[in-house]
Amino acid sequence: MSTTVETARSSVIVAIDGPSGTGKSSTSKAVAAKLGLSYLDTGAQYRAITWWMLNNGIDVGDPAEIANAAAKPVIVSGTDPAAPTITVDGEDASGPIRTQEVTSKVSAVSAVPEVRTLITELQRSIAAAATGGIVVEGRDIGTTVLPDADLKIFLTASPEARAARRSGEVKGSDLTATREALIKRDAADSGRKTSPLAKADDAVEVDTTELTLQQVIECVVTLVEGKRVAA
Repeated sequence: MSTTVETARSSVIVAIDGPSGTGKSSTSKAVAAKLGLSYLDTGAQYRAITWWMLNNGIDVGDPAEIANAAAKPVIVSGTDPAAPTITVDGEDASGPIRTQEVTSKVSAVSAVPEVRTLITELQRSIAAAATGGIVVEGRDIGTTVLPDADLKIFLTASPEARAARRSGEVKGSDLTATREALIKRDAADSGRKTSPLAKADDAVEVDTTELTLQQVIECVVTLVEGKRVAA
């Protein structure tokens, strides 16, 4: 009996949303690892399909062409927070999807409804298969992908803080240019018609501007553990 109760408590689905540079990925992976949950980076899936489009000569400026090709690539995401993987048609894409070219095109590709429908279905199937619980991070998880998630968290930070973090990740990057790129992507992601970046009404907002990564992780772990106890 106690084992069943413990399993129910452990099988928590956590949705973590927010714009780029708020610490989503680092926080989500660390929280999942600490609590023994699976982990899914949904942004990597959109990057993967964008990378495939660019590699296969698809005009990413043409929504119709993107829509027609959307179902062709086979994207597989590993959910181990210690070593998350992603492959496209069997090829490791974890490195290639982080290039500047992919970064600059992913918003346009992910705005196409047919792409979002396919990737959303993939994300839901992965979450459903994670019987031990999962942390899913992205931009529309709490609002669209997993609206019934046990816990929804929305991470925010000032554009300056986010740009500083991103510049720190990319050697030789220009802080001002990085900030402008982030703001531009925010506008694209928040303004798209299909599943825009938005905070769910029942999400807990955590402003990470003045917090260290460790403080953010501890905050989220506390929220998850509180939800487990309540369950």
